[in-house]
Amino acid sequence: MTGEDEMKNNGPIARLEDRSETESSTADSALKVTLFDKQPEILAAMHDDIAMATKSVYLEIYRFGNDYIGERFRDILAVKCRQGLTVKLLLDSWGTPPSPAFFEPITSNGGEVRYFRKIKFFVDFFTKNHRRNHRKVLVIDDEISYIGSPNITGYSVNWREISLRIEGPIALLFKKTMLDSSKLFDKYIFNKFSYKKTIFYNGFEIVQDLPSIYRQQIKKRYQKLITDAVKEIIIETPYFLPGYKLRKHLAQAANRGVKVMVIMPRHSDVKIVDLLRDKYLKFFYNNGLDMHFYTASNLHAKCLLVDKEIFAVGSANFDYRSFRYQHEIMLVGKQKDIVGMVDAHLQESLTGCQPFNYESYLRRPLIERVFGWMLLPFRHLF
Repeated sequence: MTGEDEMKNNGPIARLEDRSETESSTADSALKVTLFDKQPEILAAMHDDIAMATKSVYLEIYRFGNDYIGERFRDILAVKCRQGLTVKLLLDSWGTPPSPAFFEPITSNGGEVRYFRKIKFFVDFFTKNHRRNHRKVLVIDDEISYIGSPNITGYSVNWREISLRIEGPIALLFKKTMLDSSKLFDKYIFNKFSYKKTIFYNGFEIVQDLPSIYRQQIKKRYQKLITDAVKEIIIETPYFLPGYKLRKHLAQAANRGVKVMVIMPRHSDVKIVDLLRDKYLKFFYNNGLDMHFYTASNLHAKCLLVDKEIFAVGSANFDYRSFRYQHEIMLVGKQKDIVGMVDAHLQESLTGCQPFNYESYLRRPLIERVFGWMLLPFRHLF
């Protein structure tokens, strides 16, 4: 039975008491953190927290499905609106095509639903419309926040994800990032000034990106982490397509003796990206990167772990498009308990992986190699 079948048979969201998760309190006693990596459990926790909300719900997300999962969340959010809570949704109009009728139970009861940058026709239609809001942040009652990789949809119910649920005052900072994004929901900004500074809070960094060729904050932070790594770098990403500088930094790290491991899906949900990615695998292999293909299901988690000391969890993929064209957000920190949870998550991911096989790679179909070369000039858009 698939995860989707189980959710339909047992209710759209798994029961709270049936969830398995890792939970701990950070060194900052004001924060309590839980890591989830199974989509039904993430959705169950989010739904339960929204149901218990007494003041407000702020949600910034790329995809909010017009399906049985989306309906369940829409309905509980409508209930909160009728109870008089402040409910604000910021949805990306590429990931969530505008559907006023679907969200009418929220808007007709006082909730706010904004669509980030509706698809418009420009001379450079394809480029401008790639500037999407890819962030996934949920803030409840200014006290509970979620940050990670999952969307609210049945489309990805079987995927492996990663999400941090955080109880504590850092929620106010996540709320601020969402409200700042909401101010830009109808603006098409793409220049060297269009970036936000990293927010620091008790050892955490909330690293934000806006579309920019010049200011790519998350990529810059990753480059520093990779350059400073001493023993080990583990990258988990659904789309592994780093640009020249990141490829260079990763190769240099491996060549100086750092173990560089990449966990990615064997077949992601975007075949074009897989074809482009495969073109570079020889370079990574020749430079000593340890690559693993997740095969248990599709992998959609986005995280980084360096020297088992520094973690990064959030919305950004390890590719051109996230770093250059999309609004993204990552939480970076050194808290030992969260580092331990992220490490345990990655070790579990590895149990569902097959190692990269160079001989098999050389035997891949000629048509795949040809398409990889043909797509190369468009790599910044995938």
